Amino acid sequence: MRHHIGIAIRMTILTAVLLGLLYPLAITGIAQVVFPGAADGSLVKVGGRVVGSSLIAQDLTAARYFHPRPSAAGYNGMASAASNLGPTSRVLVDRVRADVRALIAQDPGLRFGAVPVDMATTSGSGLDPDITVANASAQAPRVAAARGMSATAVLRLVAAHTTGRTLGFIGEPRINVLELDLALDALQAKGGR
Repeated sequence: MRHHIGIAIRMTILTAVLLGLLYPLAITGIAQVVFPGAADGSLVKVGGRVVGSSLIAQDLTAARYFHPRPSAAGYNGMASAASNLGPTSRVLVDRVRADVRALIAQDPGLRFGAVPVDMATTSGSGLDPDITVANASAQAPRVAAARGMSATAVLRLVAAHTTGRTLGFIGEPRINVLELDLALDALQAKGGR
């Protein structure tokens, strides 16, 4: 019996060292060499200062910025989750209707029945950093007015920051909100209209 316990303890220690220490260190090292940006969280820096991650939405509410999808997680990366409310849920229907009314009040160019779905619904993670082209186009007049820019200039920037479907057929064309907002800030800093 004592012999078997000794073997079990040695195997536990060996397994813990191999799989709990050496393997994670090796994978982290490989990731740092092969994909350093992704391994560090896809952080976005402006002037050497971290302003966010290209993978996690931020709660932007100023009129001069494009807004991300609503978040069931309150834009908290530690609480990433969907609301788990189904399409027949009265709570979800009421929340979406209230959000649509608020969006229409905020963006007078919108009208009931024509609000892009991703403007009023959360994503599966609650932290989706991307919005659809329809969402960005709907927000463009508000952003342009708040920045004193032409809607055409803002839409040109939206088009320049549109990423196509993954592998050409998966998903929808999309725009990373943080990258688009930073591009707007950079354009205005240069005096662009």
